[in-house]
Amino acid sequence: MKNWIPHIITLLNLLCGCIAAIYAFHDQLILAGIFVAAGIFFDFFDGLAARLLQVSSELGKQLDSLADMVTSGLVPGIVMYQLLSDSIGFNLIDVEQGFTSVNKNYLLSHPYLPVVGFLITLGSCYRLAKFNVDTRQTDSFIGVPTPANAILILSLGIIAQDTDWNWLYYGLTNPYILIAISLFSVYILNAELPLFALKFKSFGWKGNEIRWIFIVICLSLILLLQIYAVPCIIIIYMLMSVVHNLRAKSNNV
Repeated sequence: MKNWIPHIITLLNLLCGCIAAIYAFHDQLILAGIFVAAGIFFDFFDGLAARLLQVSSELGKQLDSLADMVTSGLVPGIVMYQLLSDSIGFNLIDVEQGFTSVNKNYLLSHPYLPVVGFLITLGSCYRLAKFNVDTRQTDSFIGVPTPANAILILSLGIIAQDTDWNWLYYGLTNPYILIAISLFSVYILNAELPLFALKFKSFGWKGNEIRWIFIVICLSLILLLQIYAVPCIIIIYMLMSVVHNLRAKSNNV
């Protein structure tokens, strides 16, 4: 029975992803974000449970990637599809206008344009498949993990719907900027960029300095900026990883 415990937790991740996808397709991005966050929570604890119970298996590894493909791959693609649909006022199903900032002069106004958002899904799929066969990613990541990218895209969608900052609103409802974000997302998912992992082998300070500093920064930003903190956190995560890698290389020279 204990062999099934991590698998059940992984399947709960998948279930959360399915529910999040339904909410995302109905433009209820806050609820979609809540279920993506719940799925990521289960994604973290399935591996922890497998290690604690000493039942890690190849089946569990494959299940984990398949569940992540929905929660952290499909859902952010849907969110970007919705943002692009709203920004131009068209999608594959109907032609109802979305955001009030829709500009009929956009040269990109075509019902198939929002499909560009699913480039994020394709990039996530490639990243997950590559992760399963890349032996370099045991204690760290190469490229932004799909859960982090999913949180980034969801946060941008929620900000676009709820922000009172006009410059940010018009930026996140501009199809050119949204396409650029989609391409940037695909790039950071698969870039040869070493990133530190938040997996603690022990909870002491020594050897975990960068992790504890990052956690303190994250909590401080969330308290100060709330949902606006999320894009900042992802950028800080990448910058801290770059600095950490440069320092490690200089120490090894």
